[in-house]
Amino acid sequence: MSDTATLAEAPPERPTKDVLLRADDIVAGYLPGVNILNGCSIEVAKGELVGIIGPNGAGKSTLLKALFGLVKIHSGTVTLEGEDITGMKANTLVARGVGFVPQNNNVFPSLSVEENMRMGVYLKPKVFEERWKFIGDLFPVLHDRRNQRAGAMSGGERQMVAMARALMMNPSVLLLDEPSAGLSPVRQDETFLRTRMINKAGVSVIMVEQNARRCLQICDRGYVLDQGRDAYTGTGKELQSDPKVISLYLGTLAEDVKTKADHDAHPDPLAT
Repeated sequence: MSDTATLAEAPPERPTKDVLLRADDIVAGYLPGVNILNGCSIEVAKGELVGIIGPNGAGKSTLLKALFGLVKIHSGTVTLEGEDITGMKANTLVARGVGFVPQNNNVFPSLSVEENMRMGVYLKPKVFEERWKFIGDLFPVLHDRRNQRAGAMSGGERQMVAMARALMMNPSVLLLDEPSAGLSPVRQDETFLRTRMINKAGVSVIMVEQNARRCLQICDRGYVLDQGRDAYTGTGKELQSDPKVISLYLGTLAEDVKTKADHDAHPDPLAT
C-alpha cells in the first residue's frame, strides 16, 4: 500500500457547500485566561477532506480537541449540521457522529484488535458485527489479525487500529490529530492513502498534519493556522503554490517547488 503515484494525484476540488461541521471564532485554552485559540474559524462540508497545517504551537491539535469537547471553549460556536454542539462532552459527540483519533495513546495496547473494535462501539454494542464487516472491507489486515494484541503491532498498524476503532460508531466526520507522526515515510504514505479511502467511503475528515506537503496533496481544502487563528485557507493546490504560505509555513516544500521550477525551466537533456 505504498502507491505514491496515486498519493500525488490531487483529489477533485469541491465547493464549500452542505456544511457538516463548522467552528466560528473559537477562543479556547487549557487554563483560565490563557488562550491557545484566538478566534479560529473552519468548516468541513459533507464528503470533504480538510487539512490543517501550521507551525508548532499554532493551536492545531488544540482546535481538534476543542471541537471534540476535550478543551474548554471560552467563546465562539461549533455546529454540526446546523445544531449548536459547543461544549458538548466527547461521549455525546461520538453518539452524534463525531469521531476522534488522538496523536498519542490511541489504542488499548493490552487488548486484541477485535477487543479494541468492541471498545469503539461501547455505546451501541449491537452494531458490532455490521461495523466489523465494514472495517474488514476497508482494512482486511485487521480481520486477519483480529486476535493479535494491539500493543504488539507496529506504529503504522496501531494507527490503522485507532482509525478503525473511531469508525466503528459510523461517524459522519472524523477528526485526525497528526496521524503520520512518528511513522516511517512508507508508513506515512500508507496512512494518507487510508485517510483518503475513509473519505471516499463517505466520511468527512478534518486532519491536523505536521507533514504539510503530503497533507495538501490529498486534501480538498486546507487551513494554515498561526497564533491560534486561521491565517490562510484555500484548496490544497492553491496553498501548495501560494508564495506566502510556502515561505512562511511549508519549509522544505519551498525547496521542492523551487527544484521543480528549475527543472521545468531547464529540463535534463538526457531525460527520456
